[in-house]
Amino acid sequence: MQFIKNMNGTASPAKVEPATKQKPEKKLNTLMGVYLPSLEHIFGIIFFIRLTWIVGTGGLVESFFIAFLCCLATFLTAVSISAVATNGVMAGGGPYFLISRNLGQEFGGAVGILYYLGITVEAGLYIIGGVELLLRYMAPQINIFGHAEHTAENVFNNFRVYGTVILAVLFVCVFLGVRFVSAIGAVSFLAVTLAILAIYAGILKTAISPPDLKICMLGNRLLSSHAFTVNGQVLCTKERFCFHESVNASRNSTNGTLDELCPIFERYCSIDNATGDWQCDAYFEKHEVQYVDAIPGLKNSPISRNAWSKYTQTGEFYPGEAGDAKRGEVVSDGSSSFMVLVGIFFPSVTGVLAGCDRSGDLRDPSRSIPIGTIGAQLTASLIYISCTLFFAGCVDTALLRDKYGESINGRLPIAALSWPNEWIVLIGAFLSTLGAGLVCLTSGPRLLQAIAKDQVMPFLNVFSVTTKRGEPVRALLLTVALAEAAILIASVDSVAPLLDMFFLMCYATINLACAVQTLLREPSWRPRFRYYHWTLSVVGFGLCMAIMFLSSWYFALVALVLVVCAYKYIEYKGAEKEYGDGIRGLSMSAARFALLRLEDAPLHTKNWRPQLLVLVELDEDFVPKNEKIVTFASQLKHGKGLTLLLSIIDGYFPDQTEVRSNAKAALKKLIVANKVKGFADVAVTRQMSETLCALVQTAGLGGMHPNTIIVSWPDEWHDGVGHRRVHLFTEAIRVAQAANLAVLVPVAVHKFPSNKERVEGYIDVWWIVYDGGLLMLLPFLLKQYKVWAKCKLRIFTVAHEEDNSIQMKKQLQNFIYQLRIEAHVDIVEMMDEDITAYTYDLTTRMEQRQQMLKALHLNRSRSTASIEVQTMVEMAHVHHQQHHHHHNSRHFTLSVDSEPEDSPPSATAEHEPKEANVIKMHDAVKLNKVIIERSREAQLVIINLPHPPKQGEDEFHWMDYLEVMSKGLNRVLWVKGTDQEVVTIFS
Repeated sequence: MQFIKNMNGTASPAKVEPATKQKPEKKLNTLMGVYLPSLEHIFGIIFFIRLTWIVGTGGLVESFFIAFLCCLATFLTAVSISAVATNGVMAGGGPYFLISRNLGQEFGGAVGILYYLGITVEAGLYIIGGVELLLRYMAPQINIFGHAEHTAENVFNNFRVYGTVILAVLFVCVFLGVRFVSAIGAVSFLAVTLAILAIYAGILKTAISPPDLKICMLGNRLLSSHAFTVNGQVLCTKERFCFHESVNASRNSTNGTLDELCPIFERYCSIDNATGDWQCDAYFEKHEVQYVDAIPGLKNSPISRNAWSKYTQTGEFYPGEAGDAKRGEVVSDGSSSFMVLVGIFFPSVTGVLAGCDRSGDLRDPSRSIPIGTIGAQLTASLIYISCTLFFAGCVDTALLRDKYGESINGRLPIAALSWPNEWIVLIGAFLSTLGAGLVCLTSGPRLLQAIAKDQVMPFLNVFSVTTKRGEPVRALLLTVALAEAAILIASVDSVAPLLDMFFLMCYATINLACAVQTLLREPSWRPRFRYYHWTLSVVGFGLCMAIMFLSSWYFALVALVLVVCAYKYIEYKGAEKEYGDGIRGLSMSAARFALLRLEDAPLHTKNWRPQLLVLVELDEDFVPKNEKIVTFASQLKHGKGLTLLLSIIDGYFPDQTEVRSNAKAALKKLIVANKVKGFADVAVTRQMSETLCALVQTAGLGGMHPNTIIVSWPDEWHDGVGHRRVHLFTEAIRVAQAANLAVLVPVAVHKFPSNKERVEGYIDVWWIVYDGGLLMLLPFLLKQYKVWAKCKLRIFTVAHEEDNSIQMKKQLQNFIYQLRIEAHVDIVEMMDEDITAYTYDLTTRMEQRQQMLKALHLNRSRSTASIEVQTMVEMAHVHHQQHHHHHNSRHFTLSVDSEPEDSPPSATAEHEPKEANVIKMHDAVKLNKVIIERSREAQLVIINLPHPPKQGEDEFHWMDYLEVMSKGLNRVLWVKGTDQEVVTIFS
């Protein structure tokens, strides 16, 4: 029955995201919810006030390429958006929802913040553009700090004042609610539509009757209208005297006219005081003044003259030719290049995400977003590309390069082209800025509120609060503040490249998300949009990144740095919600590839580093009994390589699943607390020894498996329950040895420093047997961590009577030097001496205690353990037999003049200890005394760990010998290598 319910879609899913909860029926369809808002957003201020200048400066070829490039990037992004929108249920959150659910919370939060900043800055751009329209073309008389032709500072101050006023008005409109904004948006879109129709009507009219609009040219220099206009009378002539109406009434003649110097002649010529003759500018004398059609129209198309680019620098009227604005010449107010034009044009094609911004209000987002977004993008692309061709084919190149219409009496060039009246375009363009600004101020706060609600950035949580009406007022206030910061820049050309970065980064990431999902063949990636292919997303991603660096490479780098910082911040804080994403699939593919490569190639000595398997013992409350062992592992690894935390719990797994989950959670907390980059796992078993053996053999994956095991010394192994601990301890070492793993045994691990401590002193290495150099590598790795960084390294090795101590020291010093390890080397000479009474007594007590413990555990064990313990003496003996072929089995002996103060009371006379045990205990005592003499104050003493007893041999004797050798030391680390070389003298 449950299966039938699931087929019918009535069963509740196992985990429902907040974003996918059912909401009331939406009202917006494709036309009103996606198509029209997208068009309204796309047709921004750049189209009206900069497109003609872009065509004139870049020429038809390059401007067409710019328009095509930018439109293609947004079209491919629209295709990717359509694929994501048809891949499951899409709720509110817009682009942030798209990216976070497909590339993860880290990418979603980082790019979502950039997109929010883009919307906010775009609101400022629209308002600045609207103010430019108002003060330059519609009502220049309301300038507060002087007219637009005055200093640039006056212009910017005017823009800042009126921009702030308009922003305040828009804030009130947004605060009144979405319905009020929607009503204004409808009026704005209608006005924009009429303005575009008027432009096309004017273009078509030029094929029949071009407008009667003239510009004055001196050679190829364009003159501003005030340079040849006097009292409304056009005097575009090179003549010296002009017959015109007088400006000064007191100088009127009887007929009301008089001859005066022509304005153009007066600007280029002056009287030489020495000769009294008129001296004129050389350019003025060589070139003629022409009064030509500003808009020849399609009938007399100037398209050939508009074909190629004419990039200028500040103050130039033509490429490479400086002009003089004081003479009335129209000169460039800034440097222009292909990159500059790309940066200024791209904001005019943004807006393809407007449908996504309203995804939460759509009746059917999966259907409306693809149709509406692609439809709006294609419509806008057609208009932009066609207008680029028409402008180049209708308008004279000089007027196209006149950014502010100075040559036509301060009129907007695109408005002068329109029909029947230029005010249709002016009003439509101005209302478009208001409508687009309202859209930005409405969608921006909601996007910020969605990000804050997901708690991906804790410092943004304050903006998740909404009013009773659902309005994010706090986010709105922040949005208005950021928009005001953009308004204070007061320049469309300066804000546009900054705006590009935010949108392009968002578009690039959306394309990347789709490509990653497809290439990784994610099972959940099943878009219904049939026209999608992953190559389109790859090309779209490349185009967006290329445009970013084309428009402004330094802004692009800043945007990338911001994304990386935001990503790492979210990763560091940890996203609280998990939705599944493509990055996880990418990580899995990368991990698989890396593991296969590690499996195929043998590990070189240069690349060897300890990959740790840490055995952690938990109590009944899942509190680690030896937490410092994990701390020590973190200090040894410093976040590098593999670390596995493993705990084994006695019990029956089917009955202990909850216990296992709790224990694993405790280990994960331990990992987080100690900042260990690793994994944790728990095994529940009835056969702990066998399970330990299996886990040591199978831990890891492929070439990424542990090569070193850390097991803490069982402190309470002398008591009645210590038999099991000793067995598990020695079994772990035996298994590790069989699996060719190195073994690290910290003694009194609770005394080891925490990560907050800083220790100073010595790390002493007692190098008894060569083990591949592991004893040399471990202190070097520890010193890389801040806890041990101030410690100095000392290396001690043992020489015998027949050894050349001086030669040994020189060889060892040279070897350490070639290893690039800073350490003090010392040779300890040991002599054979007689066995003391203390050693004899100590051995007797050890054997008596082991017999008693064996009797206690006789019923638990069916096999008797032999008392043949292989000690460090025998390790050294075997080693020297293999490499030096000389010395007897009594290497480590020296005379003991007196018994230690804390010597145990004498053993009973009835027991006679075995001679072999006495000899071994004697060597352990003597070696301990030598170590105490030199390393009592050392912060850490590292010693070779002898071979563990074989299965069935007495494990307690071996433990006693180790305890005697490490007695009286502060911190001890027993180390057993695998004889594999882990350090090399070669680079």
